[in-house]
Amino acid sequence: MEWLNQLQGRIVGLDTAPLIYFIEQNPVYSNIVRAFFQNLSRGEFHVVTSTLTLTEVLIHPLRSGNIELARQYREILCDREDLVILPVSSEIAEIAARLRATYNCRTPDAIQIATAMSAGAAFFFTNDTGLSTITEIEMLILDELRDRV
Repeated sequence: MEWLNQLQGRIVGLDTAPLIYFIEQNPVYSNIVRAFFQNLSRGEFHVVTSTLTLTEVLIHPLRSGNIELARQYREILCDREDLVILPVSSEIAEIAARLRATYNCRTPDAIQIATAMSAGAAFFFTNDTGLSTITEIEMLILDELRDRV
């Protein structure tokens, strides 16, 4: 997958959906997200995400009582050196506010993108096509990547 080459040595912001697709082995996106996480594990790039991601991925497993799935999410988010979780700081909150004011995006999306931007990410890995209008960071949208494969 050619698009992965551009991530070499870079920082990539991670949205919640690609992580869910990876852990839950979504058949539509499994090849793309598997390749992304394999390259991450090989140290080809680094990933940053917000603590908001942990909140978002744990909702379904906790609601359904799926302790194993919750453990898998915690493990992949909290026990990796190549994936950093950043708390929402005042700097991130201000960047998020500017993104919301400019693009009218939802607060969780603005926080995720602001987190990536504050960490110096060049790319944001998502499947939210509504974020494609944001120009401050390059969007890697799963549906678009899947169409290129």
